[in-house]
Amino acid sequence: MNSTIKKSKIVCFGEVLFDVFPTHRKIGGAPLNLGLRMASLGIETQIISRIGEDEIGKELLDFVTQNGVRSDSIQSDKNFATGEVVVKLDDKGSASYTINYPVAWDKIEATTEAKNVVANADALVFGSLVCRDNTSYQSLLILLNSAKYKIFDVNLRAPFYTKELLSELMNKADFIKFNDDELYEISDYLGSPFHSLEQNIQIKKKKTNTQHICVTKGSHGAVLMYNNQLFYNSGYKITVADTVGAGDSFLAGLLTQLLTGIDPQKAINFACALGALVAQEEGANPKISQEAIAEFMQI
Repeated sequence: MNSTIKKSKIVCFGEVLFDVFPTHRKIGGAPLNLGLRMASLGIETQIISRIGEDEIGKELLDFVTQNGVRSDSIQSDKNFATGEVVVKLDDKGSASYTINYPVAWDKIEATTEAKNVVANADALVFGSLVCRDNTSYQSLLILLNSAKYKIFDVNLRAPFYTKELLSELMNKADFIKFNDDELYEISDYLGSPFHSLEQNIQIKKKKTNTQHICVTKGSHGAVLMYNNQLFYNSGYKITVADTVGAGDSFLAGLLTQLLTGIDPQKAINFACALGALVAQEEGANPKISQEAIAEFMQI
């Protein structure tokens, strides 16, 4: 990947939905969260997904458009409803999810328009959850053939993945983002004998041929392997409201920085700060300005 790109166009593929909390609901879905955050940071962003012909689908479409993400590749489905996810928070703000199935985003089609959108973008971001239904899964495989640079945001949601699926998606990726639990779980799948995070990153690099791997560590920051070098950030002290979308904003911040030629160390520092700021707020998509990030980092 050319790290000197100054203007980039990113396409996100996957789920768009409403996160339903005990007292309220908010628009979400990892690919959409990431796209919304990248758009807020000045990256041209488009999402390929599918919604139902219902009121919450219209609400979601309006929200996406109003927040700077191109929505003309969000398809409409007569038979399946717009996705909803029931979110439960523990006493530390960590989220667990009940994800309805099937819904509209399980039926994304690899249309001619979608293929053209991917072919004309600098990168395609995708996750594992959208592959739970064969329709969207096969569409993703088709679109990956047209992508210049493939970013796999692992984002495991049990029971919607298998060892075979994860191996296939990792082998197609140029950049892989895990959290630490995901890294160790998949390392076990692959028969890794190692216990350290760094050794298991190296195993992924060797077994997938990707030069770019990032692992988030919750409140303890993140590790980035970028072109055979490791970069670290140890996290930022905050009071967590909830963790919904924090990892998505982290990845959005990291990719925005790397794709615009920023030094990897500065990129991971920025990404960790952005993820922390999101975790301080309710929901996945709080408004956070570049100035607020700089003030938080005291730079």
